[in-house]
Amino acid sequence: KQWYQRRVRGDSHDSRPYPAHPLSAGCDQTCLQQDYKTLSKMLRATLFLLCLCFVQSYRIDDWLTEYTAEEGNERKAGEGKIWVVLVAGSSGWYNYRHQSDICHIYQMLIRNHGIPRENIVTMMYNDIAYNSDNPFPGTIINALHGSDVYEGVMIDYMGDDVTPQTFLDVLSGKYTEKGSRKTVKSTKDDVIFVNFADHGGPGILAFPHSELYKGDLDRTLEMMSEGARFKQMLIYVEACYAGSMFTKLSADMNITAHTASNSDESSYACVLDEDLNTYLGDCWSLNWMNNTEQIMPNLDSETVMEQYDIVKKMTTTSHASIYGDLTTITNEPLSTFMGHGKGLKDARANEFQMENSIQSQDVMIDWLRRKLRKTTDEGSAEELKQQIKDHENKEKFVMKTIDAVGADLLGSPEAVNNLKKVSLAIRHPGCNEAVMKEFFAACNCRIQDNPYITKYLATLSKLCNMFSADIIVKTVGKYCYEQ
Repeated sequence: KQWYQRRVRGDSHDSRPYPAHPLSAGCDQTCLQQDYKTLSKMLRATLFLLCLCFVQSYRIDDWLTEYTAEEGNERKAGEGKIWVVLVAGSSGWYNYRHQSDICHIYQMLIRNHGIPRENIVTMMYNDIAYNSDNPFPGTIINALHGSDVYEGVMIDYMGDDVTPQTFLDVLSGKYTEKGSRKTVKSTKDDVIFVNFADHGGPGILAFPHSELYKGDLDRTLEMMSEGARFKQMLIYVEACYAGSMFTKLSADMNITAHTASNSDESSYACVLDEDLNTYLGDCWSLNWMNNTEQIMPNLDSETVMEQYDIVKKMTTTSHASIYGDLTTITNEPLSTFMGHGKGLKDARANEFQMENSIQSQDVMIDWLRRKLRKTTDEGSAEELKQQIKDHENKEKFVMKTIDAVGADLLGSPEAVNNLKKVSLAIRHPGCNEAVMKEFFAACNCRIQDNPYITKYLATLSKLCNMFSADIIVKTVGKYCYEQ
């Protein structure tokens, strides 16, 4: 550019030499200007093509798929928008399945159902695709020998931004300085679909470094309902004891919650990949996604309740449950919450054997034991043996401590055993939260680090229906610190 400008101007004051350009031989000033314009256009075209090559997050085939899907997913006047919040609340390779589930759902909603990207908010720690244990960097699969579900997923909040408060802010549309800052900007005419996958406990949904408690979720949902922040909301939760978060969900709030488990049990991991040494998905989540993909693109043909009934029969490892509005939302077609686009069918899940499953609470120790069996390094073997022993001792400690707390308050071990037979109901969320926080702090354990502890926490929650939070907290502290 500078060469042509000096040649055209004929700068007499600039004594720097410049070579004769082969294209300009015999050219006058008009000829040189035409050459410059031609090369400028070529440069701009080249830069444009380079940009297309580097923009991988929005590929041409993705655009074609999205465009085709959205053509068939136009909302009728007054219908409002579909908003989606996808959350994988865990981290670590042994929790692979949670992020895998969320990536699969994202691809399904974008590619098959035509939900616009700008209407989906995704939260996941994002430590799986490029994990040191991943032999295929940059890929995540949700089925044995399945296709990659990670490419193209736009993650709005990752790492330490994946917190209960961020989730509540995103869902309620509050401003946040974290991540992409994208939140649900819903109105009274819009519907919201929420999918959460992670560990859970009595009145608890776990996040990477903290917990979401039932009381906080209840307050947010009530605030949104009273503020007319949505027309209808459908919540899917894959977690142990997921039902305990919604047993008191009012039918008048226009919210329906479909969970992988009831209030008293674990959910299950499925599809063990021996090569990756991890479970690829969660049984209930894989079932509802398979069902949805089988009827795609005719999501108008199946209602929310029909999917619940189908998936409940498919899921034999735990008791899928449903709460809240069981009259209006349950009669809505799935397309109301998941879109009804006519995108390219891109099935990413395969049939799997339910027998190849394990309680989510036991996945971590199972993962360590499999690593121990496979290792050939003596140093690594000794380290793994110590980790397994530490976790086994921690589980025994937790079980013994909670039984001691119960016996102290109830008067005998027999009374504790009888209490364990009572079905769980979180009647006092404030007490449950206070007791759980004290137990995690005083006994030095957390659901994410020690998922097996959720087998025993229900006793503490049930004590809240009989004693004040102060009494239970004091007793928990006494036995945790003593042991």
